[in-house]
Parts: sequence; C-alpha cells; structure tokens
Amino acid sequence: MASARMGSIVGEAVGVDEVSEYVRGRPAAALRPYAAFYSGYRDSGGDLAVHRGLPSPYLTLIFTLDDPLVMADPARAPRSYRSLLGGLDPTPAFIAYGGRQSGVQVSLHPLGARVLFGCPAGELAGLELDAADVLGPLAGEVRERMLHADTWSQRFAVLDRALLSRVDDRREVEPRVRYAWGRLLRSGGNVSVAGLADELGWSARHLSGRFATELGLSPKTAARVVRFDRARRALAGAPHSAAAVAAAHGYYDQSHFVRDFREFAGCSPTTWLAEEFRIVQVMGPLEAADSPA
Repeated sequence: MASARMGSIVGEAVGVDEVSEYVRGRPAAALRPYAAFYSGYRDSGGDLAVHRGLPSPYLTLIFTLDDPLVMADPARAPRSYRSLLGGLDPTPAFIAYGGRQSGVQVSLHPLGARVLFGCPAGELAGLELDAADVLGPLAGEVRERMLHADTWSQRFAVLDRALLSRVDDRREVEPRVRYAWGRLLRSGGNVSVAGLADELGWSARHLSGRFATELGLSPKTAARVVRFDRARRALAGAPHSAAAVAAAHGYYDQSHFVRDFREFAGCSPTTWLAEEFRIVQVMGPLEAADSPA
C-alpha cells in the first residue's frame, strides 16, 4: 500500500513555549476519490480565542492528539470532542482555542460518504458528530495509534489503513449526481442551476432533490460555497486584494463578495483576516477544492 505523500511544512517558534506547525499530505492513491488531503497541525502559546471554521466543499474528520476540540457556537452550550465528523454546512463553526491544539484533519469529498460511511453526505449535513457515532470503535483505535506514532507521515499512514478498511465501492453515487458535483467544482461555483439541469436532462427541481439527498445542500447553495471557498483561500494568500479576488472568482464586485463573506463567515473579510491572521499565516494558502481523482 502506498503511504500518504507529505506536503509542505510551515513552522514558527516565537518562544520556548510557543510553536506552530502545519503539515499537508495526500492519502493513498486508492483513497483519493474519497479523501482530498490530510492536515496535521500543532499549535501552542497563542492567545485564548475562538477560531472560525468556514464553510467548504469538504466533510471534516478530525482526530485530536492533545486537548479535546471544543465547539463554542454562541447559541449552544460548548461541546467537547476527541474525534469529530462534520457534514457540509453553509454556516461557520466556532472552535475555542485554549492555547494549545494538535491533531489530524481529513478533508473528505462529500460523494465519498456512501463509500466510507454507508450513508449519503446529506444525512450528515449541518451536523457535528462524535466520529465514533459513524466509525464505531475504529475512531478510538485510529486516535490511539496516531498518539503512539512519532511522525506526521506515520500518522497519515494510520489514516490510510483505517479508511481503506472502510471502502465499499458497491455504494457508489449515481453517475449524473457525481457529474453535477464535479461540474460545480470545475467551474468554481460559476455555473447556473438551470444550465446544469439541462446538461443532465433533468428538471431543476429534480436536480435540487437529488443534491439535497446526496449533499444536504441545494445546487445553488453548493455552488456559492464552492465559489466562497476558492475566494477566501485566494484572499488568505493576498490579503490586501479583496477587489481583485472578487473579480477573479465570479463575483459582480467587491460588495457582492463582502455580502457573501458575511453570510458564510459571520463577519467581513477584514475582520476575518484580523482575527485569524496568525492561523492563516501558519497554514498558508490552501488549494481550492477540485473534482475527486
């Protein structure tokens, strides 16, 4: 079995007790239609804060290595997880940062949910779950094995073995739904629902129904999330070019981009960069979502 290939490492040490590290890796080749990439992270010594997890075209699977992950949505009581699975959601997730965090995050293609979890991503949309609710005892076993691993590549290899054991390709998604999702990704979210329905020979209503079942989002909302995700990643790489980012990603103008940003992030681009600057700098610009291999 091929192990995950390592990505770039970004690290900084500001003092004896402050370190930030971020490592990217690709899953084994057989997993790439279902899992986009792995992210290993370790951060300590920063100020106490609440981090925004922004909407993206990926399901999120996280295994913590040190302190638990604390979700801190202001409208709900705090929830604590050692491992977490989150579905697609057009609203931000609020994560409490207590001065130390480390773990491994898996960014999963939503149409891989049937193959890996035995259910459509639509059943997970808008939810945050203890990963054990879906993976059973495997969730705890994965975390335990990663805790005993010495390197990020070893931790990624643990994920390779665990996820490969879950693959059941008899549960593949209907080809036209897969085509529609891939078309949205390739266009960067800049394709009309009516045009997409025509390409498939479906009505817009039927397309919306199939999307809701498989992803939990309407095609229009899914397209907007894809476009927003690409734009905000570009903004992280060029934080003083909001107007240029808006123009390059299909927004009418900068005001249109700012309105979408406020809806999906709960704040303006300027506020997001100011609050998340340290995390953005540690992680660096990330590539936008693309069609599964």
